[in-house]
Amino acid sequence: MLAKVYSGAVFGIEAFPVEIEVNAGGGDLNVIIVGLPDAAVRESRDRVWTAIANSGFRTPNGRTTINLAPADMKKEGPSFDLPIAIGTLIANKSIPSNAADGFAMVGELALSGEVRRVRGILPIALAMRRLGITNLLVPAANAEEAAVVEGIRVFPVRNLRQTADFLNGEKQIAPVALDLEALRGRHHESHEDFIDVKGQETAKRAIEVAVAGGHNVLMVGPPGTGKSMLARRVVTILPDLTLDEALATTQIHSIAGTLKAHQALVMRRPFRAPHHTISDAGLLGGGAYPMPGEVSLAHHGVLFLDELPEFHRNVLEVLRQPLEDGYVTISRAAGSVTFPSRFMLVAAMNPCPCGYFGDPNRNCTCGAVKVQNYRNRISGPLLDRIDLHIQVPAVRYQDMSGLARGADSATIRSRVQEARAVQQERFRELGGRVTCNAAMGAREVQRLCVLDSAAQGLLKMAMTEMNLSARAYDRLIKVARTIADLDHSDIIRDLHIGEAIQYRTLDRGL
Repeated sequence: MLAKVYSGAVFGIEAFPVEIEVNAGGGDLNVIIVGLPDAAVRESRDRVWTAIANSGFRTPNGRTTINLAPADMKKEGPSFDLPIAIGTLIANKSIPSNAADGFAMVGELALSGEVRRVRGILPIALAMRRLGITNLLVPAANAEEAAVVEGIRVFPVRNLRQTADFLNGEKQIAPVALDLEALRGRHHESHEDFIDVKGQETAKRAIEVAVAGGHNVLMVGPPGTGKSMLARRVVTILPDLTLDEALATTQIHSIAGTLKAHQALVMRRPFRAPHHTISDAGLLGGGAYPMPGEVSLAHHGVLFLDELPEFHRNVLEVLRQPLEDGYVTISRAAGSVTFPSRFMLVAAMNPCPCGYFGDPNRNCTCGAVKVQNYRNRISGPLLDRIDLHIQVPAVRYQDMSGLARGADSATIRSRVQEARAVQQERFRELGGRVTCNAAMGAREVQRLCVLDSAAQGLLKMAMTEMNLSARAYDRLIKVARTIADLDHSDIIRDLHIGEAIQYRTLDRGL
């Protein structure tokens, strides 16, 4: 008997439908899986047959052929276990032939018949909705994730016996219902707050400017001055994720398998901090079947690179394209996939190998040549893509011991949101192509960034004395535009340009 069951598979950030055909007939006992299965799919026959037996069903006695269509697309992972098992039970007449009509299903099977969670459920649910299938059987631990897709009924299943009884009409399973607005409205408190950072008011101001305009920032300072502490608090002043941003971020983390059990959406902006020994494939993504890397896992969030010069040069250079374009394209023999990677880069570094160049309290043992060679590990083109270079000096004793406290994250965040609202209104006519100052192109800079005469004179002097590139020129104006937005000014004035120039530390040399 021939049975057909629908499922789905992930390729890149999207999913495609998979039709699973199971034919059980006479002949010698044998199980054949065709349709470009990987090792995990080929092994499913042993898991599935054992799970069927342990769930109280009889297994087919003759030859069983399982086809995964389309046959020209590679199938990977254990997520086909459940549909193969249901297809086998239909072919074996343990379930009516029409029981799975209108259903798609995904899940890994344990030998006991338990249905285990898998990755990529959200994009598969989206693919099923596009196909017109409105009923989806998923592992119970993945149910909330799939339920964020509107227009589809998600049924959580815990084991193969329960699934078969449900399709037979012997048991009922209530579909999962989620209120997305209520889910997004939940307050997620953070244990980190800018009020915990003593001193460093200049660095805090620079980070506020960076977040308000979506700019990349590099902090330079001796060890122990709070660079990492500042970086980890950047996400506390970023605006809330919109629903579209939350869905896009959740989709990436679903594919990567980083979502927690029963997690519906990624509610907080991601913060990723890879170690400096990471490879370029780990940063950008890759593998025989491409998976998202750290730049994509940081999509709509923050990518923090500590000890920036310690990263391999080739790893830093591959950052240039995602920083500029907001996406990563990975080409393999099986095809090309594109992962989004629109993130805010926050980097930190010591001023020299020993860490104390320019420190008034400690002597640097490096020398000018050694310091320059250390800084040259970061190429000029990469530095041009980082809008703000700021000094984070050693904290003074009076700042550490004093009772005076700076603004907390909530206060800074409110100012950031006001500036972002101004930018959204400014870019409304662009149809969402540009959402913040950092994303402006050359045309938008020329049309929307109006400088008064004093600002133009100061900018000309800075370009001449600091020998800035054309890209750095545009980024200087973008930062000044953000400072003006925080200052509630329609025109960029000389004090805005002056502050923006102060945030180009590494352009001034030693």
